[in-house]
Amino acid sequence: MTQPANLPQASVMRRRAMWSSYLGSAVEYYDFLLYGIAATLVFPKVFFALDPKVATLASFATLAVGYVARPLGAIFFGHYGDRVGRKKMLMITLYMMGVSSFLMGLLPSYAMIGVAAPLALIALRLVQGFAVGGEWAGATLLSMEHAGKKSRGFAASIVGSGAPSGAVMATLALMPFAAMEESQFLSWGWRIPFLLSAVLVALAAYLRHSVAETPDFLAMQEAQKAQPPQKREIPLLVVLRCYPWPLLNGVLGSLACLAMTTLTATFMINFAIIVGGHAQSKALAMLTIVNVIHIFAIPAFAILSDRIGRKPVMIAGALAGMTLIFPIFHLITSGSTWGLLLGLMLANPVIHAMMGGPISAWLGEKFAADIRYSGMAVTFQVGSTISAGFAPLVATWLLMRSGGTDPTYVGVFFVTLCVISIMAILFAPESFRKTLDVTTNAPGGGDNEPAGQQNQASTAT
Repeated sequence: MTQPANLPQASVMRRRAMWSSYLGSAVEYYDFLLYGIAATLVFPKVFFALDPKVATLASFATLAVGYVARPLGAIFFGHYGDRVGRKKMLMITLYMMGVSSFLMGLLPSYAMIGVAAPLALIALRLVQGFAVGGEWAGATLLSMEHAGKKSRGFAASIVGSGAPSGAVMATLALMPFAAMEESQFLSWGWRIPFLLSAVLVALAAYLRHSVAETPDFLAMQEAQKAQPPQKREIPLLVVLRCYPWPLLNGVLGSLACLAMTTLTATFMINFAIIVGGHAQSKALAMLTIVNVIHIFAIPAFAILSDRIGRKPVMIAGALAGMTLIFPIFHLITSGSTWGLLLGLMLANPVIHAMMGGPISAWLGEKFAADIRYSGMAVTFQVGSTISAGFAPLVATWLLMRSGGTDPTYVGVFFVTLCVISIMAILFAPESFRKTLDVTTNAPGGGDNEPAGQQNQASTAT
């Protein structure tokens, strides 16, 4: 892809794309992670008339439901994102997330309408998951495709920083109400942060409207116009036919990274409160501090991957996960506030950030621009559904199997995910210096670099 003639304007648009992707992602994940925190602290008591442990398990099951909807959203928004543009799909996902979160804040409790309450919660959760299925890839591409080759990792990681930013906003919004008397908090206090999402959505929508479509998407459209008229194949089918190995490799390579982020935000907080004996407000305060650090740790490791490669940074993160997961559980249950803080810091700003910083670019570099939205979205969301969606549920079940206090089985579960991810990353070629393809012309593609694609216009510096 040739450089734009007006370089200062391109630089302004690049920064605007990064900021809008970051802030939009923060708002999206505010909604999504607010649900994760509420699934731990509120929903078992408000929406499920069950034994406390079973209610917590049921609440985490609704958390998993949202992840099940993600691949469907990835397919839908990936298809139209590759056909009509990244920006238009991002506006739709933003509004879907905001409306569903706002309505959650208005839901009646189980005591008011019975089983209809958890059913309505599940329905809105499905809408959330469907929207997030298209949000991540679109926001990542909006930033990454405006960046140059030497800074792709950093640009793509900005969306990753939006997740802990959203978590910080969600936690800060919940903390004053979580400190209320429990009856008031469960009655109406928890609802206010959900209702506030309407304000955040309005802000994010304003920011996204100011960003132009990505240069890669526009270059892809021009390349297709220059080719003889032909029927365009469905992007997902191209991914499945031409990119089966990059798709599978990306899913397996992301398992440990994606599991860690939800285990920290949900299971570990619940574990710290119930088993570690930490106060609810203190656990949320420590999580907030950790997420602030996490915001900066993700792009820091992404910048490192722009210098030395994606693979060494991601593998180091998975190895750290295998080594540190059991000390993390010991620190969380030590009874010390500093121990809790250190344990959560090792989990997210170290283990997750080392894997999560480079992962957005690592996945994006596997696909050509004409199917990149579909390829990234499906790869990430399938991996997210398998690991992140079910990790808190599996971890809670494993903890119950071991008596409710021994996290050994949970640690073994996470170590297994790390081993799988390491093997997948080892078998993938390095891509941080790769010239990205604009169109897919021949079977193969992605990491295979077929000859038919090597001469395509690309996202050069």
